[in-house]
Amino acid sequence: QVQLVESGGGLVQAGGSLRLSCAASGRAFSRYAMGWFRQALGKEREFVAHISWSGSITRYADSVKDRFTISRDNAKNTVYLQMNSLKPEDTAVYYCAAAINGLVNLYEYDFFGQGTQVTVSS
Repeated sequence: QVQLVESGGGLVQAGGSLRLSCAASGRAFSRYAMGWFRQALGKEREFVAHISWSGSITRYADSVKDRFTISRDNAKNTVYLQMNSLKPEDTAVYYCAAAINGLVNLYEYDFFGQGTQVTVSS
């Protein structure tokens, strides 16, 4: 079992930045690939970013590429999402997720956090 707790969401103006954190419980954190997903009001949850267990491989949705950066610190059991040049369309609840073999698909992930709200004003 892995428990995930997100933090760092909030209200920011367009063009601004936020850094999300996801703290994981359990000693097996370094075995899991980690991902960030988001869900806007009235829309399906969608993939944002992925990082492999070692941190050597990352993947991004086209909509956030070159603006968002995912990273992890296995010593701290934490994964981060640095979000720059934020746009109103980035407004959503952001979820952290853990998977043994996950990549970009929602169904590949085994555990999800409760989410943190990100609101970008125009």
